[in-house]
Amino acid sequence: MPSVKIPKKSTATDMTPFVDVAFLILSFFMLATKFKPPAAVTVNTPHSVSADKLKEENAVLIEFDSVGHVYFTMNVKKAGDNGLKLDLIREVNKNRNLGLTDVEMQNFANYTTVGSPFSQVKPLLDLAKDERNKVKQPGIPVDSTNNELVTWIGAAKVAFQGQQVFYMIKGDNNAKYPTFKGVIDAMKANDELKYKLITDPKSAPVGTELYVKRLQSGTKGEE
Repeated sequence: MPSVKIPKKSTATDMTPFVDVAFLILSFFMLATKFKPPAAVTVNTPHSVSADKLKEENAVLIEFDSVGHVYFTMNVKKAGDNGLKLDLIREVNKNRNLGLTDVEMQNFANYTTVGSPFSQVKPLLDLAKDERNKVKQPGIPVDSTNNELVTWIGAAKVAFQGQQVFYMIKGDNNAKYPTFKGVIDAMKANDELKYKLITDPKSAPVGTELYVKRLQSGTKGEE
């Protein structure tokens, strides 16, 4: 029995309605979408459980408080060894033309923390030690137009050249996001992408390997 062949017919689809629907949907989203206004983001420092103790030798500590004041501290391997701190302030003095004297740079080497813009560093180092400790420093600028922390970190890299250095960041629980971003931007500008975040320590969960290890060492699950 011969097979019956069904004649083929060409089909044509009118896309005009689909185009109309697409434009209607696009117009709806353009008119109905409400963009969220920019707002400051609060950084809430989390609790953490760590098996490692924080290293403070040959380290750079960057701290910022709840109102965005940034402070820079350089810790050295040997207590009382001010050679690296002198290398640091000499590099800063050269890069920023601060006009510091040898006595002022030695005062910096004996100083623990700096938290002032460059315009106030020289007057600060002119003060006697007792007076210097009473000064409330306004913090190192870290905004997008004037991030002076970039220079401090760069000088630390020069001072610690050839040695392993640890970068630590400690921020207040109520600090705002722009301050943290300024600190991270200063790190990125110096190609330093590894750092330790100092958080509020928390006990190891009961029954965990870390808890047992600390219990055996006499810390009862805490560092």
